[in-house]
Amino acid sequence: MATLIQGGHFYEYAMKHAALSLNGISKTFGTLKANDNISLELNCGEIIALLGENGAGKTTLMNILFGHYVADSGTISVFNSPLPPGSPQCSLASGIGMVHQHFTLADNMSVLDNITLGTESLFSPKRKKTSARKKLTKLATKFGLEVDPKAMVKDLSVGQQQRVEILKALYRDVKILILDEPTAVLTPQESETLFLTLRLLVAEGLAVIFITHKLKEVISSSDRCTVLRHGKVVFNSSTADTSIDELARAMVGGEINRPAKQKKVAGPPLLHLENIKVESESNATQLEEINLTLHAGEILGIVGVSGNGQKRLADLISGVITPQSGKIFYQDKELKKSTPRMMIDQGIGRIPEDRTTTGLIGDMSIEENLIAEKYRHSSFNIFGFLRFKKIRQQATRLLKQFDVRCSGPNATTRLLSGGNMQKLILARVLDTKPTCILASQPTWGLDVGATSFVHQQLLKARDQGTGILLISEDLDELFQMADRIQVIYKGKLSEPLLPHEVDATAIGRAMSGHTISTKTPPQSEQ
Repeated sequence: MATLIQGGHFYEYAMKHAALSLNGISKTFGTLKANDNISLELNCGEIIALLGENGAGKTTLMNILFGHYVADSGTISVFNSPLPPGSPQCSLASGIGMVHQHFTLADNMSVLDNITLGTESLFSPKRKKTSARKKLTKLATKFGLEVDPKAMVKDLSVGQQQRVEILKALYRDVKILILDEPTAVLTPQESETLFLTLRLLVAEGLAVIFITHKLKEVISSSDRCTVLRHGKVVFNSSTADTSIDELARAMVGGEINRPAKQKKVAGPPLLHLENIKVESESNATQLEEINLTLHAGEILGIVGVSGNGQKRLADLISGVITPQSGKIFYQDKELKKSTPRMMIDQGIGRIPEDRTTTGLIGDMSIEENLIAEKYRHSSFNIFGFLRFKKIRQQATRLLKQFDVRCSGPNATTRLLSGGNMQKLILARVLDTKPTCILASQPTWGLDVGATSFVHQQLLKARDQGTGILLISEDLDELFQMADRIQVIYKGKLSEPLLPHEVDATAIGRAMSGHTISTKTPPQSEQ
């Protein structure tokens, strides 16, 4: 028996009872079968990991559960009661809560105000702050989610903001909690704390589904795992009876060729930042005394918790912003001023963090996006007139070479999945044979197959002499790919570290502002 939070009271509910049952859920968009006869059961006191490639149908299934979409067929029941279709209000009233990958908090409001927002009647003459604070404090203490109710959300760390999101759900007496990529922006220590909290919650009877691409987390933190592929359930198992390799094969439908980084002596300095300072604008983190040297034929990894200046650093190297002081050198030449066009002309390829808004123009065709940075080139332009036949031939070649799955070069870009969008950006960048690549979060939100493809392409470019600045919040990715690593914290960079000289714990502590300790003093391989 286990206790389950409901309406501010505790009641006993047999752990064997189903909290959520989805039966024969199907959903079609045009000719695309997004969900195909999916059945799934979630019990009280259980954690299920929901896995699948980008476009496998996970998001559609969750949207149906929350009433954003109406299934073509199938039924959903919550605690043996049918859930009315197409009603977000009914889903919330049934005790279903969700913590999104990108938090939905108001920065200019306090923790308490964020948590109680929407829970009190508009016609109430007075807010019940005292009782709300007591309830919040009780929940926070019980589940190890301590946070100051008076603190402004904008002053909290990313890990603390996630605590607020979970408390917001618990305050509403959720019985079923869904977490979308819950550790995407957390340090290893914060991720460990999160899963300890989830275990406390499921011990009280809460039912949890978490969506992730991190297979190590699945193995260490879930009770069962379900894999979707092409809209169907293709694998369902107790976590104890499966493995990372088996889950990966189930996701992609076969073996995955994971790239291996070969040891390589780096070339001469390519990009050098010397004592760079960029003042803050609005809520952006200021860059202070940034010193960085990227060599030809190496991958330099930059790692930090989201919001510590990575975006400003990427904007600086892309030419979007200019420094207030300091110097930028590229191939031994000082760049007195920089613009995006100038940086592209210098040979710097850019894989932006946000593929949907800054990486691609969704309403343009695939072939138009592929020439967006070189449409003035004589191969595609004569006296101001675009050579559409040449553009089409180029796009057809690149789509095949980079396995971009779409209906054709003239397809609208926004219809692509996230993984295919990232392949499209890679195709555009690598086709220009850049001397330097700025890769900012290149595998964020990608499945294991798409991630492996991106890594293969980046390592191939590195082995051909391209210098790659890899900005990532995924420590596994950094340890697999980077030749050297620098930690960014509150706009400052640590000294370069060799991956074999440090471990994930040390890097994770540095991401939280602690001093880095190495096993032995790192020696450069340059």
